[in-house]
Amino acid sequence: MRTWAPLGETPILRVKLTRDHYSVISAITPKGKLFLSMQRTAFTSEDVIAFLKELLAMIPGKLLIIWDGAPIHRSKKIKQFLADGAAKRIHLERLPAYAPELNPDEGVWHYLKHVELGNVCARNLDDLGEKLSAAAQRLAAYQSLLCSSRPISVLNIAVSNRFKGGFAIRPKSHTLKYCQAKLLPAFR
Repeated sequence: MRTWAPLGETPILRVKLTRDHYSVISAITPKGKLFLSMQRTAFTSEDVIAFLKELLAMIPGKLLIIWDGAPIHRSKKIKQFLADGAAKRIHLERLPAYAPELNPDEGVWHYLKHVELGNVCARNLDDLGEKLSAAAQRLAAYQSLLCSSRPISVLNIAVSNRFKGGFAIRPKSHTLKYCQAKLLPAFR
């Protein structure tokens, strides 16, 4: 961050430190459509289920959800949600441990944090929410950045780190190979 101070005086920034934050969950389709939800509290299994229900309502057909091994993704409530009938349309697949490079959604977080919001200095949490929403809308409208040339139907979800305070979002070739070899035969 750049600051100004008279010559010879060290600039001092006084800010109120809080633990206030936004948590964000998103999904990207292979055609580049971005679904995003944000809230001021950490996501729980119930919140993830509500997001999955929204996706089921907005996207026709079966969904292959590829996500990381976060505890909220492995909870009993998620398993119960699938057992109660969601498994007819949703297949959940967990990425291998320590493999964020397989997750195209990580590119969304990188782009939002380092490009769209890289130099943003929000006055308060409401201001941050407005700036985050505007950045997400700009990103969603930038389909060529989100769009993947994958010939397979994969929906990818990740829960971000907290937001406090070009790049191409395309899967690497080993992501495609991993999806084709391991995931798609099980989903057909």
